[in-house]
Amino acid sequence: MNAPIVRLYGLLLLLFAALVGFTSYWAVFDSTNLKDNPENRRPLIVEQTVKRGTIKTADGVTVAQSFPQGGGKHPVYVRRYSQGSLFGNPVGYSFVQVGQTGIERSENAELAGERNEFTSILDQLRGVPQEGDNVTLTVDAGAQQVATQALQQAIASTPGAAGSGGAVVALDPSTGAVKAMASVPGYDPNSVKDSNVFKQLNKKSSGAPLLNRATQSVYPPGSTMKVVTAAAALDSGQFTPDSVLSGRSPQTIGGFPLSNAGGEQFGDIDMRTALTHSVNTYFGQVGEQLGTDTMVKYMKRFGFYADPELDYPDDQMAPSGPYNSGGHLVTSGFDVGRVAIGQGGAEGQDLATPLQMAEVAATVANGGKLMRPTFVEQVTDPDGRVTHKLSPKVASTAISPGTAAELTSMMTDVVNEGTAVGLSVDGVTFAGKTGTAEIGDPANGINQPWFIAFAPAADPQVAVAATIERCQGCFGAEVAGPVATQVMESLLK
Repeated sequence: MNAPIVRLYGLLLLLFAALVGFTSYWAVFDSTNLKDNPENRRPLIVEQTVKRGTIKTADGVTVAQSFPQGGGKHPVYVRRYSQGSLFGNPVGYSFVQVGQTGIERSENAELAGERNEFTSILDQLRGVPQEGDNVTLTVDAGAQQVATQALQQAIASTPGAAGSGGAVVALDPSTGAVKAMASVPGYDPNSVKDSNVFKQLNKKSSGAPLLNRATQSVYPPGSTMKVVTAAAALDSGQFTPDSVLSGRSPQTIGGFPLSNAGGEQFGDIDMRTALTHSVNTYFGQVGEQLGTDTMVKYMKRFGFYADPELDYPDDQMAPSGPYNSGGHLVTSGFDVGRVAIGQGGAEGQDLATPLQMAEVAATVANGGKLMRPTFVEQVTDPDGRVTHKLSPKVASTAISPGTAAELTSMMTDVVNEGTAVGLSVDGVTFAGKTGTAEIGDPANGINQPWFIAFAPAADPQVAVAATIERCQGCFGAEVAGPVATQVMESLLK
């Protein structure tokens, strides 16, 4: 056999091996990623012949159903969303034209009735049609309605807020169950199958309604971050609620002057007083004394620096923490004193999602344990058998029960005699923290108001975070506070 033939034979063998390897990689080793790729429409086309499972809320409201379209033995099923825009975020949509998002994507295996290979073969042999499982969410439809309307009303009635957005997240602190998640502006998922409507909704000029602001948008959390700083200070043993520092304004923090809100002056004060009145200069000093390593350690314990452990698509969640000017999370080199009060600079600006700040409140409410958040209460098969039920899981022990109790007492003072005075939850004693983040040039007076809270303070049943993206000369207590308290009232009733 001459040399050219041998070389040709070797080349053919090499090409054949590459073909087998490449095919095996996609068909076996990376089949899941290929199937889950949003650009891959083939699974959606196949799933159109499956009666997709129903999605309902914890209080029995139907959110999504599939209906047959056309006749014959093998109809095509089309998704309908009976609640319209109320659950556009977070439930999402599932259409062959545009793919899947939200809970429709994260729970697709259950909703599409995917079984193991052995069961699928048996069903095919028996002529049993594939049918999806039904998913019951932890979300309360009544609270979702209240959250959405409260956000819309706050935006409509607050100077400088028109055209902006906002978000609310409410959690059960003891289980991690998401009880409400509202993002404004919203969208009607029934409309996205129209390609022209979908293109319009994707434009920033339309207000980006497809963006789930609760999980995807990161914002400066303002003084709500002082809860994390206080937690780190108390739990590390470096401070107590009675630790005294100067509250004078301004003070040099990170090499630059830092002032209290409105230039307010305080003398020597303890941490309880500083949190009650949200004293920037006090907590700036706390951040510097704790140092970057301790702050980062406790931020990670609260869930910062990683996507939340929520049953939701990864590309629809963003991690919280200090971001540098290049858009990257950083664990060193930032102004720790300013990050400690929810601010920062080009080397590290503190940014957080509303979900993250709801987790902060929920962790304190739950005695220091951060529970893994979840949307799924239970899954039932087409015959009504429960195949999955919510089983609460601890994601992290952030702080000790003693630290959580001290923080609860301090956050209750915020509501009773501090920056949140005037807010109420149907006569229930609750704990909270206000936040007012300055956006851009302070001279412009454009702020982002925040409020995080849990109720009742003595036996927490619900934790919440609420924010509006911007408003003119506004404050957390007066704008975001009423949104949060309305949601808590709804859930406690």
